Formats: sequence, C-alpha cells, structure tokens
Amino acid sequence: MSRADISAEPLIALVAGEASGDNLGAALIAAIRERLPGARFIGVPGPRMREAGCEALAASDELALMGLAEILRHLPRLLRLRGRLIKELTARRPAVFVGIDAPEFNLGVARRLKRMGVPTVQYVSPQVWAWRQGRVRGIAESCDRILCLLPFEPEFYARHGVTARFVGHPLADQFPLQADRSAARTALGYDESDEIVALLPGSRMGEVSRLALPFVGAARWLAARRAGVKFVVPLTSAATRTHFESTLAAGGEAAAASTGAGAGLAIKVQDGQSRLALAAADVVLTASGTATLETLLSQRPMVVAYQLAPLTAFLLRRLGLVKVRHFSQPNLLVGREVVPEFFQEAVTPEALGAAVLRWFEEPAALESLRRDFGRVHRELRQGGAGLAADAVLELLHR
Repeated sequence: MSRADISAEPLIALVAGEASGDNLGAALIAAIRERLPGARFIGVPGPRMREAGCEALAASDELALMGLAEILRHLPRLLRLRGRLIKELTARRPAVFVGIDAPEFNLGVARRLKRMGVPTVQYVSPQVWAWRQGRVRGIAESCDRILCLLPFEPEFYARHGVTARFVGHPLADQFPLQADRSAARTALGYDESDEIVALLPGSRMGEVSRLALPFVGAARWLAARRAGVKFVVPLTSAATRTHFESTLAAGGEAAAASTGAGAGLAIKVQDGQSRLALAAADVVLTASGTATLETLLSQRPMVVAYQLAPLTAFLLRRLGLVKVRHFSQPNLLVGREVVPEFFQEAVTPEALGAAVLRWFEEPAALESLRRDFGRVHRELRQGGAGLAADAVLELLHR
C-alpha cells in the first residue's frame, strides 16, 4: 500500500476497556471520519464503537476488570487475549494504535506495536500521578502520545519528558451546562416535589458485587430517617441488574435489621438511563469512576464509595503506592474535598446514609458546590473528541 493510500484510507486500531472507553471510542471514530471519511477501524470495541463501524477482534467487556487482585485472577486469559490481538494487528499492520483507558492491557499491546514502528496513543491517562508513579517510564516506552482528559495531567508528564496533551473530556460536551430536572423527573415518572436519591453502584460486575449490599443498606438507613424518600438505580447491563435485584431481595431482611428500616423501600431499578436519573436526583450515591464525573456535570451533590478486592487494597496500603489525598474526580478537579468519599472498610450503610442525609440537611452547601462544578464543566469543554482526532491524525502524517 502506498503512502497516499495510507493517508486516504488508514487502518486505525482501537482497544476500549469498558463502557466509558466505548463512549470515548465511538466519539473518536466519528470525529476521525469527519476529517478522513475513508478511515477504517479494527480492534476491541464496545457496542457503540461497533455501531460506529469498528471491526471487532474481541469484545471490550472481556477487559472490564478492576484492581490488582481481579486482574491477577484473570491474568492467563488476558495474556492469551493480548497475544491473539498482537498477532492479528501485526498481520494487519495498522497505521496507528489507540488504547482507550484499560492501561494494564493496552500499554503491553502498544509497546509491541511501537517496536514495529506503529505510532501509538494512550487515550485517557492512567492515574499514574496518583499511585505507582514509577509506571511513567513504561508509559514513555510504550506510547508516542498521551491524550489527557484532566487539565492537570500534562504537567505531570512534562516533568518526566513524556509528550501529553489535554484534549478536554468529551462528556463535558455531551452534558448541558444546566440539567433539566423537571423534564428528567417527568420522563422517569416522578413528581416535582419528590425527594430522590440516585444509586449508581458501578458499571462492572466487580464493583456492583462489592457495593450493592452497602448501597441497599444505606437506602434503608436513609428511608428510616427521611420519610418519603425515593431511590432510582440505573444499571448498565442485564447481569449487573440481576445481581443488584438479588441483593435487594436476599439482603432486605438483614439490611432492615442492621439499619432499623422497615421492609418497605421506594426503589426503582431500571436498565440504563443514568443521565436522566442524575438529572432527576436531589443527591447521588455513586461508585468512584466515570459516574462521579457525570454527576459533577449534572451539578448534583454526591457521596462517593470505592471498594477494591481486599488483596488490592492491602497491597496499595502496604506498599505505600497511593500519592494523593483524594481519589474521586470531583475532589481532584476542584482541588479540595467538596464531596465526601469513603474507601474500603469505611464503606458502610450507616456512613453512606449519614453522608447522603447531610446533603438534604445542609442546602447552603449546594450553591457553593454548583459554582465549583460549573467552573470545572466549562474548563473540561474543549471539544474533546475533535482534539483527540486531530492528535491521532497528526501521527499518521508524522
């Protein structure tokens, strides 16, 4: 294939690790196609990337793992998958490789392809500035360019001689600067006067399996102390919904006994529609991750929970690998603790419920929170998918 052919119809490889990566990948594909209609795409896509035209060599949910212990448990399967992918991409010889999040998997693929002369991009920086900072050397060896979603990340990479660019966060472009609360409530069947708490226990089964029980317990604790409060639970897959509903049913009596709540609980479990749930909610109880950013962009107060496999949490603490005070994106982006966050054994029904209750009882804090969240929202609005597409296409013509 001639150089002219490559620039006109390049084959671009992409690997996305979970639902948030799939959203980023789909937006990136659309932005590249606007600039280069003949571009072709191959790799490990989620459903939205497949709809956008990415040929699948494997499914992205095979990579949706969280924490050191979970990755170690699935390591043989992941290594086999990575080996097959590298073999296929070596044969297909893409013009550029883009790893979207999932750094534990993608950096290994990028390193092999870079050695063959394929330009490589990591889209979404690993949180290397937060923990295991020594990884930055491996990132430099694997990637020609890092595309950062958070504005403070390029400065960290610059100190280590790594090329990084802040492209903004595409989610900030997708969310309106002011969420329509009334329309969202109407769409979900709630009244304007209802008090609503959205529960978002995560998109991955590992997250939901750890957080479903404390979230249900927190809902029962809160319902016993605030009459009439209602709960909406948007879940991303049939599997996570089934697990949450079984936890709700099986854990109901135990949660009621431990929290003092009765059996009645006004809770609606639904498939997807998380953005409507966020817009409709008064307060959000959420797993750490992309959902915290979506809650920020919806300008809703939140309580953040983060639970890892016990071995992963033990290693992080024992080896002193964590380098930041806060783990939730809202606190990192604002630069101070503006929302309560709970880690590991601190994730209890009573602690979560009490933190949610404080948001109802301290309305004066909401105005300050909305100002901070509005400022961050505008800062992240950079036309992220377009800037990312430009950065990827620059490597094709390098």
